[in-house]
Amino acid sequence: MSESTSSVWGSLFRAREPWFEEVTQLWAKTPFFTDIPLREIRKLARSMHPRHFNAGDYIFKYGDQGAGAAMIQSGHVEIRFEDTTLATLQRGDFFGEIALVLDERRTADAIATEPCDLIFFLRPDLEEWIARSPQQGARLSNNLAHVLAKRLLHANHMLAEERKRHVG
Repeated sequence: MSESTSSVWGSLFRAREPWFEEVTQLWAKTPFFTDIPLREIRKLARSMHPRHFNAGDYIFKYGDQGAGAAMIQSGHVEIRFEDTTLATLQRGDFFGEIALVLDERRTADAIATEPCDLIFFLRPDLEEWIARSPQQGARLSNNLAHVLAKRLLHANHMLAEERKRHVG
């Protein structure tokens, strides 16, 4: 059997790992899931929502209603406010987490800068998981509070530095 024939047959019959296994591993590396067992992350990952975006596509725009967070499975995303790039994100990075806590509008644009695959973690899926696993849900809520607090501290530091540049 030639190499090309065996690779065709081999890939046909070899069990492929579901996308959520890769997503489980990526989420497990984030601070969201610190001290949460992999089996619990896997349960939640099964309910997440994969989406593909092309370069230049808006994932969401400033003022859109937020529904949840997204993690980058592949590609790059820029977070922008008006003409300022706030962050350039890549595989394993997440954004939009405020929408997991508050029913608020988006505070920036998120734009795919190249083809990318994202996994959306929506607030209703989180709420359902917390109802089924309250202890793990409490842990994730605490982790989420730490993430938001660190991002707030970082933003405050950046504002203070900007003020120093303009005053001094």
